[in-house]
Amino acid sequence: MTEELLYQERVPGGGTASFILRRGQTLRLTDVEGGANVSLLLFNADDRSERLNLPDTLKGQHTARLTAGHCLYSDMGRVLAAVVRDTCGWHDSFGGVANAAEVAEKYGAGRYQELRNGFHRNGTDNLLVELAKWGLGLEDLLMTLNLFSRVDVDAEGAFAFVPGNSRAGDLVELYAPMNTLVVLTALQHPLDPDPVYAPRPVDLAQLRAAPEAAERCRTSRPENERAFQNTARYFL
Repeated sequence: MTEELLYQERVPGGGTASFILRRGQTLRLTDVEGGANVSLLLFNADDRSERLNLPDTLKGQHTARLTAGHCLYSDMGRVLAAVVRDTCGWHDSFGGVANAAEVAEKYGAGRYQELRNGFHRNGTDNLLVELAKWGLGLEDLLMTLNLFSRVDVDAEGAFAFVPGNSRAGDLVELYAPMNTLVVLTALQHPLDPDPVYAPRPVDLAQLRAAPEAAERCRTSRPENERAFQNTARYFL
């Protein structure tokens, strides 16, 4: 399968990005150093009231472990993105993002006045900055997928962060069967026990791909087949 590279950039640790992944394009995210976490929001780029619905995503595919072969559903039953490649093997849908108070409590003050560009950023504010560029706000900061991170749940329902889930060079590719607004930030997972503020960089690449790239996702479950049909009908 031939892919055409359209754009690439490196998001530094603590950085943000937002862009439209066009229908028929793939987004490749690569963990540069190992231990990265990317907190991700997805919206229908043409109607931003439609957005990622993680409960439906998990229920429809009978899993809490998102990896290659799975789809990311919108709240309208369409596919915002399909996970077509994944060398990491597990991506967290439970942990969300930390706010400024939580980051300060965990890592200390970390003010800009002393640290300049190394100041301690937080997921809530980072995502709000990017959302504002698209006319979105706090009410749109809802369900966040944490790529490259793994969180286990025990029999009592307690969450446990699993260190070392992603290594340097691990990557995940998301294919867009519709125009999808991607909003992300590269910050440590809120449950990461490391007491040192040290978010890792990630590489982004947008590529043009054939629809066959998502065939495994489309055929992996009857629910995914219906979601792809709903997506195709949207463009008739």
